This record gives sequence, structure tokens and C-alpha cells, in this order.
Amino acid sequence: MINDKVITIIKREINAKLLSKGFIAMTILVPVFLFGILALQTYFIGIDSEDFASLIIITEDEKLSYEIQKEISENELLQKNFSFNYEVKDSIQTTELIENQKSSLIANELTGIVFISNNNLYDKKINYFSKNPTNRQLFDKLDDALNQALLNWYFTDKEISEDDLQFARSWVDIKGFRVSDKDEIEEEGIGNQVLSFLFSFLLYFSLLLLGSFMMQAVIEEKSNRIVEVLLSSATSQDLMVGKILGNALTGLLQMAIWLSPLMILISTSWFVLPKEFILSISWGNIFYFLVNYFIALTTFLGLFSCVGAMFDNPQDAQQGVFPLMLLIMIPFFMTFALQKNPDSTFATIISIAPITSLIVMPARITLVDVSLIQLVGSLFLSILFLVFVFILAGKIYRVAILSTGSKPTLAIIFKWLKAK
Repeated sequence: MINDKVITIIKREINAKLLSKGFIAMTILVPVFLFGILALQTYFIGIDSEDFASLIIITEDEKLSYEIQKEISENELLQKNFSFNYEVKDSIQTTELIENQKSSLIANELTGIVFISNNNLYDKKINYFSKNPTNRQLFDKLDDALNQALLNWYFTDKEISEDDLQFARSWVDIKGFRVSDKDEIEEEGIGNQVLSFLFSFLLYFSLLLLGSFMMQAVIEEKSNRIVEVLLSSATSQDLMVGKILGNALTGLLQMAIWLSPLMILISTSWFVLPKEFILSISWGNIFYFLVNYFIALTTFLGLFSCVGAMFDNPQDAQQGVFPLMLLIMIPFFMTFALQKNPDSTFATIISIAPITSLIVMPARITLVDVSLIQLVGSLFLSILFLVFVFILAGKIYRVAILSTGSKPTLAIIFKWLKAK
């Protein structure tokens, strides 16, 4: 399969890609874009609106109203961003108050009315009436003070110490520690979860992007008749293999550049991450990711080049490329299920099965220690699928690359596959 003509085509593809402005721009801009998106997401999640809110808090118990006023008065953030009026009313009086304040609520002159009835005191269910009843930002600021007040009220007149009350107020905090073959047992932070998303996103983004470029290049060569000139000095199989391997090697170099900051982090002590962001990853993980990426990229470049050979223009090619996009998108979204339990039976199966393993396994190895048998099995099945793709794509590419004038149907594609 690899001969002098294939090597010549590989060199042509590598030189054309490495020296192009697009390759240099993508190599630099993709990491900037990725980290920019993560930074913006973090910023928008953490952004705090300075809008002033006015609330009426109604209870049916005077002691509870006192406890709420006490907790809110000790909270500087609530004092700064809220104004409160406190009422002690029953449910009927509260309904009348809401009706009377309806115009103020609609006009945003009053942000909302909080009502805690005696029936809801023990299950901590609170009713909130507002024009914007799903304001999570308001709830996040207010719920802690209300929860503390309810606890204080509940334990009033009960024989309980302040320490017991503080214990009842506290929430359970579960810390995870990774047990592995290493001598030390390390506390698990969120660093590897971020890394899991990074690995899966890079695979998802790169496979779609480079696959689309490959398809467009094949269509362009076909429509411009350049492929006929190339086929005069090389066979269709040599041309396809050379283009795929040339682009795959270029993509592998690009991915290695993207991962270079991670390599620096795990090989030096120049940079110290916060404790919760400490990464538990080895050079073996990086090597596996790059090998897996090369197999995945070669596989999908073969599939995308096959689709490009079947069509005369990008518009018609969209109907053929959609199934390939699904083969990338579905495993990518499966990786989100790994966050709950990366060692489940479902996670194990999709990390070994062909196609899904190409994206799922790199994300899984960052979350849990995967046995060598599973890693080797995943690579073996992926290589078998790659060989199958090359055989399938080679048959279609050989006939389709010179076929013009009509859109391929399933019947025509089957004829191409049967052709000798």
C-alpha cells in the first residue's frame, strides 16, 4: 500500500498544509478560541447582576419573621442589593396582598413576594410570587439566609446547644480520593474533569474541521479536473492513501502543538496549579491520546474523502456528510454521561466499541484508571475498523472520483462496491 508514489503524495499534502496560512492560523487560534470560550463561560456563570431588588417577606409566625430579619440584617450582600418589608399574615390575607400588589409586580416596582406558611415550615417549601419567578440569581443570594432562619426557628425552645445548631446548619461535603497503583492516595479535584472535556472537545472539533476540509479538497480537485492529471501518474488507491496519510500526519503535528502546554505542565514544576485543579495524568495518557487521535483522524478522513469523491459540489455533499457528522457528534455527547460514573458498564462498552471509543476512551482515561486490556482492546478494534474503512472507501473512491453529472443513490453506491 505504501510505495514511492504514495510517499510523494504524502509529502505534497504535508508541504501544502504546513506552509499554508490556514494551518498556522488554526494552530494558533484554536487554543485561543477554546480557552476564550471557557473563560467567557466561567465569567458569565459567575457574573453577578447589580440590579436592586425589593421584596416583601410574609410569614404566619412572628418568631420566624424575627429570625428572618435577624439573618438578613447580618448579611451585608443582602443589605446592599435588597430592600425588605416584613409582614405577618395568614394565607387569605397574603392572597389579598398579592392581588393589591399585582400592578407593582408587573411594573417591576416590586421584585417579588415571599410567603412561608405554617404548613410549609417543616418541609422548607417556600412560595415566591414575581414577574420573574425563576430568578436563580436571587434565590442563590436569599436561600441561605432563609434556611438559617428556619433552622433557628425550628430549634427554638428545644434543648440544643449552639454547636449542635451549627452542625445542623452545615451541609455534607464529600471529597473524592483516587486510589491507584501509585503509593500515594491523591485527593481528586476538578482538574481531570476539565481535562476530560478538553480531550473530547479537541477530538470533536478537529475531526469535524479536518474532515470537512478533506471533503472540500477532494470535491475541488474533482470539479477542476485536477484529479485526472494526478491519476495519470498514480493509481486512485495511491492518491487516496497519500492524501489521507498526509493530512493525518499534519493533523497529528497540529494536535501535538495544541497539547504542548499540557505536556509542559506535567513535565516541569514551572507552573503550580491551585489544589482543586491539580491534574492526575501521565505521559502514557498523552501518548495514548495522540495514537488514538491519529487512528480516529485517519478513519474519518477516509470516510470524508469517500463522500467528497461521490459528489460534484459542496451543496450536494451535505446530504452525504450528515451521517458522518452524527458518528462524531453522538460519541462526543456520550462523554458527558461519563461524568456521573466513568467506570459503569455503559461507559466501559462505549469506550471499547469501534467509532465511539475514538472519542470516549480518551475522555474516560482522565477520569478513572483503565486496564491495559481495555486500552489495547479499544485500539485493536479501532484499527480493524480503520482497515474496513480503507477497503470500503477505496472501492468507492476508485469509481466515484471520475464519475460526474449525477447524484449517487444507494443502488449506485452498491454497484461501486461490487465493482472489481
